[in-house]
Amino acid sequence: MTASPTQAAPLLLLNDVRVRFPLGNNWLGQPRAFAHALNGIDLELRPGETLGIVGESGCGKSTLAQLLMGLVQPSSGDLRWAYASERERHRHVQIVFQDPQSSLDPRLPIWKIITEPLFALGGTPVAEMRAIAARVAQQVGIRSEYLERYPHQFSGGQRQRIAIARALASDPDIIVLDEPTSALDISVQAQILNLLAELQRSRGLTFVLISHNVSVVRHMADRVAVMYLGQIVELGRAEQVLEHPRHPYTRLLLEAVPRLGAPLAHSQSAAPTELPGNRKLPGGCFFLERCSRRGPGCENPQALQGAASQQVRCHLQGAPG
Repeated sequence: MTASPTQAAPLLLLNDVRVRFPLGNNWLGQPRAFAHALNGIDLELRPGETLGIVGESGCGKSTLAQLLMGLVQPSSGDLRWAYASERERHRHVQIVFQDPQSSLDPRLPIWKIITEPLFALGGTPVAEMRAIAARVAQQVGIRSEYLERYPHQFSGGQRQRIAIARALASDPDIIVLDEPTSALDISVQAQILNLLAELQRSRGLTFVLISHNVSVVRHMADRVAVMYLGQIVELGRAEQVLEHPRHPYTRLLLEAVPRLGAPLAHSQSAAPTELPGNRKLPGGCFFLERCSRRGPGCENPQALQGAASQQVRCHLQGAPG
């Protein structure tokens, strides 16, 4: 886990942010329906922290990452950056993708791949970009004499180091890590995580870590946001959320993590159903259909409540069940 983040002003504030995508049009050109990907996200991102985002497939993690990168725009709500312009935000917010092979252009030499953010921003001489590529490549463990090589000449772990170098080239404040180790061997995963931790310490970076791997989140994150059907259902300090979960869905996620030497058991936190579709959202608690502890009051919309160290979108507030 990283050092405690500073108490400086947040780099990003999200207030009731919603994102929906149209699904087909009628004969008038109007959407027939919508996929509701994000459904009222309230969140802040603090300088120097690692914010872990967890949840099952379809919960909205990738849409949130795209929102942070400016690839999608909010349908409603307020998204407020600490940066004065779009250009400044593009310089200071970068991403490392899940698959290092498909995220690197096979037609470009490594130095051009690393400096892609600078090419996009413009205004940096080629000689300076080459020098920046050599510097950040060294920081991630890629030798400068390899900069004229192409992605296919590197291993998976080396390609991910190149992707990290690309994210560093524009001297960012924030890096979105979208499953940065899931495509790598176990031994290489540890190396990449240690590299990221060292870069965060030396450069004062802020990470948004999106992962299915609870162990990785436990190791890296200062705070954790648990997402379900486009909502954050639990948010707080990583050790508090992961060791003492209060929302039934968080308990479900943690129960699903295999444990060596422990027998497999059926979950007591949720009914055996899949994540509901997001075309028509539930009127009350989004987790109601799957929750084994549902009762009076759960049919009403739920809001995050509780102390900042652990907020829960459940009116039961994680009472023992």
